[in-house]
Amino acid sequence: MTEPIIFAIPKGRILDEALPLMQAAGIEPEAAFFDDASRALLFATNNPAISIIRVRAFDVATFVAHGAAQIGIVGSDVIDEFDYSELYAPVDLGIGRCRISVAMPQGVPDDVNGGHIRVATKYPGTTSRYYHARGIQAECVKLNGAMELAPSLGLSGRIVDLVSSGKTLAENGLVETAVISQVSARLIVNRAAYKMMSGTIPAMVERFRELTGARAAA
Repeated sequence: MTEPIIFAIPKGRILDEALPLMQAAGIEPEAAFFDDASRALLFATNNPAISIIRVRAFDVATFVAHGAAQIGIVGSDVIDEFDYSELYAPVDLGIGRCRISVAMPQGVPDDVNGGHIRVATKYPGTTSRYYHARGIQAECVKLNGAMELAPSLGLSGRIVDLVSSGKTLAENGLVETAVISQVSARLIVNRAAYKMMSGTIPAMVERFRELTGARAAA
């Protein structure tokens, strides 16, 4: 009997691009998955051995790292933030592209006062490491949204956040001053599951790798 597989996928920006890729790999969610009125988080698929959970992007990494899910899709921003040793990220899916950037109010000089700054971000780990490498102590104010309000309301002098077009920053009087990293969605796997479920998980990884190669060549 095939061992059950839980596939974790993120709500939000990556989902719309991930679904066609999953379907191309032969994983199609049940109809209830597409019901906007449904509050369910666990769904069956066309494969009886594979179920899908739909959770927040940051939680995808946690579910997979701790083995509650065996495989998932999440942005490299989340992988870098948590840096879980239990995660294996074998395939860059080439979707969900954006960047993590530093942004400040337009016209304000990018000064570092005595080597200490305050930054509003939902990436305190990434932010701290970035500034530590530059000899700067970053006091991170953890926010989960509305990051762009922080400078204008005096919560912080700058923010670190995901940026795609930059339109939201501009509409809130902010400009990018540095790009910390380029971001794209990755296929992630629990390392123990990859070894123990050698009859299924490696084949799924290879299928996504083939699809990504085909997309890149198209």
